[in-house]
Amino acid sequence: MDSTTPFAARAVEASKIYGSGETVVRALDALSVDLASGQLTAIMGPSGSGKSTLMHCLAGLDDLTSGKVFIGETDISELSERALTLLRRDRIGFVFQAFNLVPTLSAQENIVLPQQLGARAPDASWLERVIEAVALGDRLKHRPNELSGGQQQRVAVARALAGQPEIIFADEPTGNLDSKTGGEILEFMQKAVRDLGQTIVLVTHDPSAAAHADRVVFLADGSIVHELAAPSADLILDTMKQLGD
Repeated sequence: MDSTTPFAARAVEASKIYGSGETVVRALDALSVDLASGQLTAIMGPSGSGKSTLMHCLAGLDDLTSGKVFIGETDISELSERALTLLRRDRIGFVFQAFNLVPTLSAQENIVLPQQLGARAPDASWLERVIEAVALGDRLKHRPNELSGGQQQRVAVARALAGQPEIIFADEPTGNLDSKTGGEILEFMQKAVRDLGQTIVLVTHDPSAAAHADRVVFLADGSIVHELAAPSADLILDTMKQLGD
């Protein structure tokens, strides 16, 4: 990456070790990576490669054993638990495989919930752009059980975008969706990056999902083993086969 490219997050010599002695597992092994602002980056790798651990540590959901993680210029390892909680609420967005919507709230209420919990009013013009981007205008008064899976995940994406976070982490966001609906969600994420200037990090095992990214980072045994820029699904699949040999 060009040294002048601003980064939304980065890991520096990041290690995460579980267990000890003969049972030790190095989920992350002195891994360093920069994640550029204004890009959709996909993190791929086989089961146990460390991709979800990396995302959780980057997002401040888990602690490193050693090394550092930065959100922007903030070293999150130096933050108190309260400061870290506020950083996650105010500067980071999350989208998970499970939609994690509050069943008693409408779509609109779910979207603005994080701002309400933080006693902050969402920016009305930004919120309008987000709702337009995810095509939810006619479903805002519906509760989750009145929405399809794809519509619920659109609500979850809109909720992540609503606070204008510096970075959004998406962990297998299309895992519970059929391929057509999943493709629509990924197109919304592309649109958020391209038209709304967002930064998204996507953890996925699906080459078709990763093909929506500007950059794909491949992990194996807790280390980065390969990268691709703006690749096709076929090239990603070929790379995965080569790395698996």
